[in-house]
Amino acid sequence: MSKTTVPAGYQSALDLYETQVAIGKLRHIFQDNLAAALELKRVSAPLFVDPKTGLNDDLNGIERPVSFEMKETGKSAQVVHSLAKWKRMALKEYDFYPGNGLYTDMNAIRRDEELSNIHSVYVDQWDWEKVITKDERNLDYLKETVDKIVGALYDTATSICEMYPALTNTLTREVFYITTQELEDKYPGMTAKERENAICKEHKTVFLMQIGDKLESGKPHDGRAPDYDDWSLNGDILIWNEILGTAFEISSMGIRVDEKALDEQLNKANCNERRELTFHKLLLNGELPLTIGGGIGQSRVCMLILHKAHIGEVQTSLWDDETKAICKEAGIRLL
Repeated sequence: MSKTTVPAGYQSALDLYETQVAIGKLRHIFQDNLAAALELKRVSAPLFVDPKTGLNDDLNGIERPVSFEMKETGKSAQVVHSLAKWKRMALKEYDFYPGNGLYTDMNAIRRDEELSNIHSVYVDQWDWEKVITKDERNLDYLKETVDKIVGALYDTATSICEMYPALTNTLTREVFYITTQELEDKYPGMTAKERENAICKEHKTVFLMQIGDKLESGKPHDGRAPDYDDWSLNGDILIWNEILGTAFEISSMGIRVDEKALDEQLNKANCNERRELTFHKLLLNGELPLTIGGGIGQSRVCMLILHKAHIGEVQTSLWDDETKAICKEAGIRLL
C-alpha cells in the first residue's frame, strides 16, 4: 500500500528541465562545500561486496541484501546497503592520517524499504569517513563536525536560491542538540517519530544523539547496527520539512566503535557471531584507525533545498501503481 501523501496546494517551484539542471549544480556545490569543511578527498567505492568480509551495512539487522552469483568466480556478492564499514577499511588501506578523510558517491539497493514520499528502494548518499585521534572521540568533536555539515548545507542552499529566485532558503545554521533519552523524557506519551516531529517543529534543525541503545522505557529510539557507530557518540541530523510538515532525516552519523565499544555492543545486540568476520577481527585487534563518519542523503538534500514533495521528483526509481497514480493526479512528475 502506498504511503504517498500530497501536501495541500503543492506545486513544484521548478519545472522538469530546471529541476534536472538544479540537481546537478546542487550536488556539485554541496560535495565541494562538504569536502572543504571536513577535509575530505573523493575516492571510488564498490557497488557490491563479498558477504564473508562483514563489510556490508546490516542496518537494523532484518533487511535482506540483494545478492547474486558471479559467473567467473562462482561466489556470491551482495549489493551494499551502505558503506559504513567499507570506508573504515579503505582509510586503513589508503594510509589516510588523522585530520583527513574520504567521501564517495554511494549507490545502494534496499529492497525491503517501505515506499513513501521520502523512501525509495534506491539509495544515493555522500558517504564520508575521517580518521581521528583517541582524544577526539568525544561529544565536543562530534558536535563540531555536525556544525560543519549543517554549515555546508546552509551555504549550498544559499547558492542554489541565488540561482533560482523561485526558491527560498528555509534552513538555519543553528543546531539544537538533544539525546534520545532527553527527548523521551520531554515527550513520554509520544512515539519515537512523533517526538522527532515535535522537537524539529520547535527547533528546525536538530541533532538527535545516542541512537541504538535501550532507553529507560526498555526500547531503543531506533535501530542501529552494533558494529559501526558508537551508540553513545552518534546521532541523526533532522531538519523540519515545511512542505511535508515532518522531521526530515538527512544524515545518520557518528564516531565509530573502538575495540571496547564494539565488544559491548555485539554483546548487547546478540551478534557475537560477527566476531569471526574479517572486519570485526581487525577492529577488535586494534588494527583499524579510529574514525568518525556518516551518510548524507543526496536525494534527501535535493528534496529539501529544491522544495520537492516526493523523492521520485529528484531520483529515478521504481514505484508501485498506486504511488504513480497518486502522483499523476496531483501533477507530481516522477523521474
